[in-house]
Amino acid sequence: MAEIQDSPIGWVARHVRAYVATDGRDGHHRWGVTNLLLTTRGRRSGRLRRTALIYAVDGARYVVVASGAGEDHHPAWYLNLRADPLVGVQVGGSVFVARAATAVGEERDRLWRLMADRWPDYERYRRKASRTIPVVTLTPQ
Repeated sequence: MAEIQDSPIGWVARHVRAYVATDGRDGHHRWGVTNLLLTTRGRRSGRLRRTALIYAVDGARYVVVASGAGEDHHPAWYLNLRADPLVGVQVGGSVFVARAATAVGEERDRLWRLMADRWPDYERYRRKASRTIPVVTLTPQ
């Protein structure tokens, strides 16, 4: 299997390493919410990249937000999954392949509310950003 590079952000990389080492026992529940690990393929480098994200469940899908803490540019993981929507996901000890899709219209609005209820800072990020923050669904394959 190809080497996976964890987030270059120190605290995120530590979170990811603890999550992987414990099959999610350390890291799945953090900050009062559930977290998953998302692995994308770099759109330019082709390298596997992994980060931790807050998630919610919507039916059989997982939902994440490409907030980037309200920065004016999309996070790299989001640009990567737009280029290659087949991604790796780890939820607790379960590891699987999923297809990523950006929610639009009424579905996006509904899922945004779901996620903002889960993590209220998303509303602060929305007000800060000059872009529309994407909401992404991850459907296990």
